[in-house]
Amino acid sequence: MVRFENVGIRYGIEPEVLRDLNFSIETGSFHFITGASGAGKSSLLRLLYLAHRPSRGLITMFQQDLAIANRRMLTALRRKIGVVFQDFRLLDHLTLRENVALPLKIDGFEAAQIESPVKELIDWIGLGTRIDAHASTLSGGEKQRLAIARAVIRRPSLLLADEPTGNVDPDNSLRLFRLFQELNKSGTSVVIATHDESLVSRFDYPQLRLLGGSLQVMPAGAQ
Repeated sequence: MVRFENVGIRYGIEPEVLRDLNFSIETGSFHFITGASGAGKSSLLRLLYLAHRPSRGLITMFQQDLAIANRRMLTALRRKIGVVFQDFRLLDHLTLRENVALPLKIDGFEAAQIESPVKELIDWIGLGTRIDAHASTLSGGEKQRLAIARAVIRRPSLLLADEPTGNVDPDNSLRLFRLFQELNKSGTSVVIATHDESLVSRFDYPQLRLLGGSLQVMPAGAQ
C-alpha cells in the first residue's frame, strides 16, 4: 500500500528533519509512530497524508509513484486517506451530523445518499443522541470521537491519527483505541502517532520509532 525508499524531508534550507526513511505499510496493517516530542512524528504524518512531498527518495502509495503524480492524481489519492488531527479541526458552529457529512458534500453526494452513513457512524462512536447538537457543546473526548467519524466517512484505505489520545483521560484513550481496532479489523490500515508509551506497551503492534531524524522499524512485541 505504502512504501518509503531512502526518503528525506527538509523545510527550506534547514537540515533534514527526517532522513533515510525505509519502511512499508501493508494493506490491513496497524502501526504506531513513536518518538519523543520533536522527533519528527508530525512531519512523517504530513508525508503520509500528502501535505508535503519528500526532499528526496521515493514514496509509492496505492501503486502510484508520488514523484510523478499530478494534482488530479494527488486529489484521488487523498480521498483514500482519512486523517484525525490532534486539534480536531471540527467546525464548532456545525452540528455533529453536518461535521461528519461535510467530506461527502464536498465530493458531491446528494443529501439522500449522505443521511444513512452519517447516522450510522455517529451511532457507532456512541453519540447518536447528540447528532443535532453543535460540536462546540462536546467534551474533548467526544470531539475526538467525532473527528474519527468524519475521517472515516469516505471509508478510507488508510487512516492516520496524530496524538489521538493526547487530550483525553485513560478510560477515553482506551475507548478511542478500540474504535481504531474495529476499523482495522474491517480492512483499514491504521497508523497512530503517539508519545504515550503506556498505550503502546498495551498492544502488540509494530512501531515506526523516530530518533534524531532517523527511523527504526520495531516488530510487534518489541520494546
